[in-house]
Amino acid sequence: MYQVIGTRASRAFRVLWLLEEMGQPYEHVAVAPRSKEALEANPSGKIPALRDGDEVLTDSTAIMTYLADKHGQFTHPAGTIARARQDALTHQILDDVDAVLWTAARHSFILPEEHRVPQVKEPLKWEYARNLERLSAGLQGRSFLMGDEMLVPDILLAHCLLWAGKAGFPEPDAVLAEYVARLTGREAFARAAALP
Repeated sequence: MYQVIGTRASRAFRVLWLLEEMGQPYEHVAVAPRSKEALEANPSGKIPALRDGDEVLTDSTAIMTYLADKHGQFTHPAGTIARARQDALTHQILDDVDAVLWTAARHSFILPEEHRVPQVKEPLKWEYARNLERLSAGLQGRSFLMGDEMLVPDILLAHCLLWAGKAGFPEPDAVLAEYVARLTGREAFARAAALP
């Protein structure tokens, strides 16, 4: 059985949601970054971490990719053009959305106060809104980012859009708002959201 280390109020939520979608059994260890359990799994103390037997994996996207490949769900097969496009989209979301949100978080409460630059948040909000325009354009006429099938990048983007809303970033347009509502209306999402 898998063990997911990290509170659901973190990027661990992505892993928990994917496992719920897959119907895979897991144990959830709801701990904060740099807790004893987090440090035992990852010397940096960052979460999430995934235990699979004696192996420990870190980084939410790496964990999701591993699980999707291992179980043949929520992904295109490795070595295909479709997978290369999926990976490109995953990296686009990480670069254009996740990294922008993480930079804002670092300058809000993560970095020591003397190293924060609060003024950076306004340009980041502008960049975020601009980057969402391309993702929204690509979603036109589709149920999910790559067509009719929900994949790892969908969980990644939906989680980022929820994070952005809590962080006071611009609201998504109607296309992305409907997309997030559709994804968060899934039973697996509700089960993950109900975890401690």
